Amino acid sequence: MSLTSDPPRTKSAPEPEDLGALKVVPVRHPWRWAAVIATAVLLAQFAHGLATNAGWEWDVFAEYFAADVVLKAVWVTLQLTFYGTALGFALGIVLAFMRLSASPFLKAVAFAYIWAFRSIPLIVQLLFWFNLAYLYQELQFGIPFGPGFFSFPTMDLVGAMSAAVLGLALHQAAYAAEIVRGGVLAVDSGQLEAAAALGIPRLRQIRRIVLPQAMRSILPNAANEVISLFKGTSIVSVMAIGELFYQVQVIYGRNGRVVPLLMVATAWYILLTTALSILQYYVERHFSKGATR
Repeated sequence: MSLTSDPPRTKSAPEPEDLGALKVVPVRHPWRWAAVIATAVLLAQFAHGLATNAGWEWDVFAEYFAADVVLKAVWVTLQLTFYGTALGFALGIVLAFMRLSASPFLKAVAFAYIWAFRSIPLIVQLLFWFNLAYLYQELQFGIPFGPGFFSFPTMDLVGAMSAAVLGLALHQAAYAAEIVRGGVLAVDSGQLEAAAALGIPRLRQIRRIVLPQAMRSILPNAANEVISLFKGTSIVSVMAIGELFYQVQVIYGRNGRVVPLLMVATAWYILLTTALSILQYYVERHFSKGATR
């Protein structure tokens, strides 16, 4: 006798509900609104203090914000930033490709440079270059370990401004090298292999294939370094160079108006940093053409 089993029972599908009759309840975020209100209150209090506290001395701020001596100091700050950035990144690119080369000697030299200049504080480097004449009274050019053909007095060759640019550029090069190296390593190595298979020269591979793609990774970090260098130029005040922060110190040392003069420097730093950030945005947008995101 054969045994037969009943077919499995299936549940009947529920009748669809009328979605139009459902009540949509928005997600509530009470803590988010509490944080917004608390932040708005704090900002309002801070703005009220800026407007009503007589200690800010906004009339003194307005008097010195566009003064000739301050504008000249801003120009010196921009010069230090430009030369430090241009020379620093030029040397940094060379150091980056030395670290990426197949030569163990070049790798070791680049690594030692980056290690040394990232380890020594910037203020020590600046003071060292500023006092270079204490160690070397003159620089000779000639046969190595042999007689020199002509020489230059170090005191005349390396002044305060030259020492500041040299120190900032050499310090910046160590960080720029790692930024560039990281951007180059972010490019897929398969593209270089394909370019080499097509017979494209090595220099053209770097210039036309590697760097345009690496710039997407390099630019954000490079822009941060430039902005950091712009604000870091204030450290050259120890060398009595008339950049923005030093000049502000000189002024409030004479008239005693510390807070409004510090606000003058702060306002200029904010304005110029904002301009650099806007420039960064457009440069990044240019190099992101064709990107997937």
